[in-house]
Amino acid sequence: MTTAKLSGITLDDILPHREPMMLIDDILEVGSNHALTSSVISTSYPLLDVNGVQPLIMVELAAQTAGVCNGLDRIKTQGIDSNQMGWLVGIKRAHFYIEHIPLGSRVVTRSENSHNYENLREVSCVLHLDERLIGEVTLQLFQA
Repeated sequence: MTTAKLSGITLDDILPHREPMMLIDDILEVGSNHALTSSVISTSYPLLDVNGVQPLIMVELAAQTAGVCNGLDRIKTQGIDSNQMGWLVGIKRAHFYIEHIPLGSRVVTRSENSHNYENLREVSCVLHLDERLIGEVTLQLFQA
């Protein structure tokens, strides 16, 4: 994880997820309205079959990447010990351009808050395998 900008803040501080559902391996970049993460597809992933992981997993990769940016915002505005409750996530749109994601492959996910209204966010995400675009997901996030 890139720690220079995070000053000792870990993924466990930012996201409520834990193994085996913590799918992000590294935070490559994070800003006030975007995040870039890396995930290596492993046998512990849900939706695994003999061909690899089904593309629906990209929705969770997008949601966790959105959680990096928005969770860090929570820490900056409310403190590291603030309530870490997750966001309710709605899928506005999802397009998958691959039938299965191969085991061992590295998926890079970029999320960007396209709209931010208090406790409601719309987040646009793109997912790449090497240089290939494999998915686009638009999420709507709400935090009670």
